[in-house]
Amino acid sequence: MAAFKNESNGTWYSMVRFDNWKGERKQKCKRGFATKREALEWEQEFLRQQAADLDMSFTAFVEVYSRDIKPRLRQSTWQTKDNIIKTKLLPYFGNKRISDIGAKDVIQWQNEMLRLKNSDGKPFSATYLKTLHNQVSTIFNHAVRFYELKNNPAAKAGSVGKKEATEMLFWTKDEFFKFIDVMMDKPISYYAFEMLYWCGIRLGELLALTAADFDFSKSTVSINKSYQRPGGEDIVTDPKTPNTNPS
Repeated sequence: MAAFKNESNGTWYSMVRFDNWKGERKQKCKRGFATKREALEWEQEFLRQQAADLDMSFTAFVEVYSRDIKPRLRQSTWQTKDNIIKTKLLPYFGNKRISDIGAKDVIQWQNEMLRLKNSDGKPFSATYLKTLHNQVSTIFNHAVRFYELKNNPAAKAGSVGKKEATEMLFWTKDEFFKFIDVMMDKPISYYAFEMLYWCGIRLGELLALTAADFDFSKSTVSINKSYQRPGGEDIVTDPKTPNTNPS
């Protein structure tokens, strides 16, 4: 291990060589550490990541998880996961070694989530609590399946929350007719709600539609893409479910 001082500004940096997954010899440099100790600690953690050593911190393993999983997910899906990880998981598990986290740690975290309030000052919903638990459990499952973690402490702790809300409301046909009648003087909104109701498509799929998707001779529309705007950027992706062609 080696750390070096940048004499021009007094900070420290670490230079480490390692073999990547292709067996290629690579070099990694990280600058801007206030002390030599911090530079060496970063080097140790980086080497643990490369070796998939489960003595690494939860934060370090999340980087491994991200590298493995992010390329396989839709951008919006990853952003949802990333937000939960950064705001609800890293503040509690971040500095712990992933191999040291036990069921009791997960239970304490669950209790903290049960105490937290949302922006309206209300406790988190049962479905959101379930989502939070599923995410932390997914990370540990990844460590078990691919990196030899002995067990999933989140599974041992048991879940919190509920998979589905107690009640989901749908418009009946009569209710929809009453609603759509008042939209008659707003053509864009009228046809948008007609598409959403009768075709059962998602909002992003509606917004991604183009004239080429409609075949008026066959009275069909092709749902083959979805529009999203994560971080203010316009993105068109594949639909969440396989391509369909509703009439």
